[in-house]
Amino acid sequence: MYYNVQTFSFASIDKFSDASIVTRLTTDVTNLQMAYQMTIRMAIRAPIMMIFSLAAAFWINAELSLIFIATMPILAVGLWLIMTNAHPIFEKVFHTYDHLNNVVQENLRGIRVVKSFVREDFEEKKFNDVSDRIYKLFSKAEKLLAFNMPLMQFCMYACMLLISWFGARLIVLGAGAEGALTTGELMSLISYTMQILGSLMAISMVFVMITISRASAERIVEILDERSELHNPENPVYEVKDGSISFENVYFSYSKKRSKYVLDNINIEIKAGETVGIIGGTGSSKSSLVQLIPRLYDVTEGSIKVGGVDVRDYDIESLREEVSMVLQKNALFSGTIKENLRWGDENASDEDIVRVCKYAQADGFINEMPGGYDTYIEQGGTNVSGGQKQRLCIARALLKKPKILILDDSTSAVDTKTDALIRRAFAQEIPNTTKIIIAQRISSVQDADKIIVLDDGKISAFGNHQELLEKSEIYREIYTSQQKGGLGDE
Repeated sequence: MYYNVQTFSFASIDKFSDASIVTRLTTDVTNLQMAYQMTIRMAIRAPIMMIFSLAAAFWINAELSLIFIATMPILAVGLWLIMTNAHPIFEKVFHTYDHLNNVVQENLRGIRVVKSFVREDFEEKKFNDVSDRIYKLFSKAEKLLAFNMPLMQFCMYACMLLISWFGARLIVLGAGAEGALTTGELMSLISYTMQILGSLMAISMVFVMITISRASAERIVEILDERSELHNPENPVYEVKDGSISFENVYFSYSKKRSKYVLDNINIEIKAGETVGIIGGTGSSKSSLVQLIPRLYDVTEGSIKVGGVDVRDYDIESLREEVSMVLQKNALFSGTIKENLRWGDENASDEDIVRVCKYAQADGFINEMPGGYDTYIEQGGTNVSGGQKQRLCIARALLKKPKILILDDSTSAVDTKTDALIRRAFAQEIPNTTKIIIAQRISSVQDADKIIVLDDGKISAFGNHQELLEKSEIYREIYTSQQKGGLGDE
């Protein structure tokens, strides 16, 4: 399951939440393990014991043993009703487990915010509500499963009473007659009844475990059967010639069922080495646009070409090796600063690491740390500030020596002076790399060769800073508002 998750596309990751994947990897797998362990012991031993006991009972007296056969349909119908009614409840239970894990995950990630806003009581209530929902669903399911044991005992003790009654009559009334039953044979039949009862009890326990684990098994299979929709072509292209990018009549939707496109008729030409800014309001699909370039998603209609070749014709790994992307949500992993940066290039020398950190304006604060480049980063980068985390992620992306560098609002937490220094370093040190910068601040993109203004998934305007001030009302409004707010040029 874990290995298959590594092959998921962004669309597959969107389909399953983080909390749901964790639940399936832990709780669901444990349920399946317990069912398997019980099955390989009881499900083999109990049926064999029952078959031989039935055979022995029929050998002693076939007519009396028909009583066992008469109870089988009652047991079968009872078990079927219990299982079919309990299974949907267990499905709800495990979906609620996903929600519980999500609540815990959110709480732990945002524990500083929770404490800052004194919302511990609210978080406790949220946790208790989900826990209570699981308790009620489990109780409902267990009440249904609890009917299993009385049903078994009723059928088997009814068999014992009937065998005792008819057996006693055969002993008394049929004494000396052919086919009469002896007292010893009656005792043997009762003993076999107890054996059959014990075997059925064990089998019923297996059915209970299978009922619980069936919902888990279905959820596990969903992970195992999930396949990325992104595939290499039969004869993929392995070399990306340059960083030129071309969007040709591109339409994109996250869901195939949606009638509305997230990106609508996008046509852009970007030359290799150019710096392109993207600006627009929240929800204008800026991130969606750039995620199509390294083929994190596939276009719904149209085509995107990198280096003159459709991205769908490239070997996926080869394409992504040439595209460095600093995502909107920056992620650092537990380990030293060097170990984190070497995600960009595992064979990078210390000199290469220092060089890219200088470009990203990270070298200064790293050297001020007690361990320098060997400083340990806590999980999620909790021991560095937002701006420091962004600069480390930019340095990591630069270490790949990409032909295309995409910054998805990746300098929002740094001051305007540092932002300007980073852009100046890009222009001087990586002139041949195509740079795409998504930003909220006009100052971050106003020096770009071209600026794209996105509005509701469509290109509202396209040009340089001066051209957009003259012809784009949206751009002019953003610029004017930021100038008044003191976010203009330094």
